[in-house]
Amino acid sequence: MSNETIHNPKEPRHFMRAKIVPRTVRVHRGGKVIAESDNVLRVTELAKDMLDPVLYFPKEDISVPLLPIEGKTSHCPLKGDASYFTVDDNGEAIAWAYEAAFDFAEVINGRIAFYPDHVVVEEVGTSS
Repeated sequence: MSNETIHNPKEPRHFMRAKIVPRTVRVHRGGKVIAESDNVLRVTELAKDMLDPVLYFPKEDISVPLLPIEGKTSHCPLKGDASYFTVDDNGEAIAWAYEAAFDFAEVINGRIAFYPDHVVVEEVGTSS
């Protein structure tokens, strides 16, 4: 994984940096593990302000079915169009993904991020 900064070509003051977390990261919800990986990206982004870091998990490390939320999308000029996911019948969005991130942000393709206020995220040791 490169430590290069990823820039929006149309707005060079909007950028992010992605680094592999050097530990195993686990996500819980309601006492159930829903993701665990030693290949998590910590993405730090600067737009109009510094945003809180976001952890992106490989899809293959998600251990429960994530249900797409029909009609819920958003757009980021740095990453692309996001789709949202839930795990239960109430339809609460707990995760999102950029399924087709812009070419310059492709490092997050195939990865899922979780809302930290809807799940418990913990770093649980060193990665192997």
